[in-house]
Amino acid sequence: MRRRLALLVASVSVLTLIAFLVPLALLVRTVAEDRATVRATADAQSLVPVVGTAELDTVRITVEQLVAESGRPVTVFLPDGTVLGAPAPRTPAVALAARGQSLTAESDGGREVVIAVQGRPEGAAVIRTVVPRAELTAGVTRAWTVLALLGALLVVVGLVVADRLAGSLTRPITELSTVSHRLANAELDARVEPAGPAELREVAGALNHLAGRIQVLLREEREQVADLSHRLRTPLTALRLEAESLRDPDDAARVTAAVDGLERAVSGLIREARWRSSPAAGRAVSDAAAVVGERVAFWSVLAEDTGRRVTLELASGPLPVGVAADELAAVVDALLGNVFAHTPDGTPFAVQLAADADGVLLTVTDEGPGLPAGAARRGSSGAGSTGLGLDIADRAARAGGGHLELGTGPGGGAVVRLRLGRPPG
Repeated sequence: MRRRLALLVASVSVLTLIAFLVPLALLVRTVAEDRATVRATADAQSLVPVVGTAELDTVRITVEQLVAESGRPVTVFLPDGTVLGAPAPRTPAVALAARGQSLTAESDGGREVVIAVQGRPEGAAVIRTVVPRAELTAGVTRAWTVLALLGALLVVVGLVVADRLAGSLTRPITELSTVSHRLANAELDARVEPAGPAELREVAGALNHLAGRIQVLLREEREQVADLSHRLRTPLTALRLEAESLRDPDDAARVTAAVDGLERAVSGLIREARWRSSPAAGRAVSDAAAVVGERVAFWSVLAEDTGRRVTLELASGPLPVGVAADELAAVVDALLGNVFAHTPDGTPFAVQLAADADGVLLTVTDEGPGLPAGAARRGSSGAGSTGLGLDIADRAARAGGGHLELGTGPGGGAVVRLRLGRPPG
């Protein structure tokens, strides 16, 4: 935009200067020619009284004196054919002037001025002088140079003013664009300083108001999530009491462990909601090896009850990733929960956790019927669940600098690969 405004001003300035300076330059040349012609005509007319009345010697002396003073050729053609002054041919203009008509004509050497003189007894005499081209254009080149420099100076001044004006317009627009991109990247504390024309200041104020409103709405939404999650603590407490009252110690321990996991998930929801509402919050880090090992051990009990064989290949830790422990545990629970929800009892599955140069790769495979069509779509489920498990895993992977891949194994079972990035630093 800045370049276009400068180009527009330059074009308008050049066109305006051309429309003004070209006629002015032509006028300067015409004035110079007319000035030289008038001066030569005046010199020639000064000879009229002498040529019309004086003796031949007097006329000769006067003509020679004028030639010496003016520096231009002056010739007097007398009616008897005598030529005084600078030698010159009898041109058509001289012949026409001999009939009593004074005139000015263009010639190869310059501008020819001829004056008819009446009064001599033998007939009309003719005074002829020539204005050279150099005298006709004297000072024109210098005047044109001054005009060209003045035009260039005006164009440069116009470009400088246009650049300043364009800068005052583009800087606020650029700042608006920068702040809008920062808001799109979840930097909700980004604000723009109103500047520029009134319209841009109004847009800047509207963008700041929108950013503030989004910040308020998100804070309220996260607080509501935290409040709703906190309400789950009461039924969890009752469930824990019921679990502790079981007579079988093994059943009591298993149910209590499940309640503990659920309570940790609720606490994680509360912390995450409050953590995201705080502008100064940092990025979470957890040990993938410890979290995956713990969650696979938890699900192994249910796998044993349903006759499923569990294969675990766990790389030696610690394996730090850029995902909070509670969030990673929820992701592992979602992936393993899908195995139990979408495969019949007795279907074996495997969990593999490996580290490489790009981060940590978690792979969950089973020998079931495979993933249903549209399984990766949020809210899509063919087993009566919420359909959010894979979406939760995908969002957690992207938040940790990774991604989620779905595939099919050689035997037709599902293959889920979760790539998790390393924490910064």
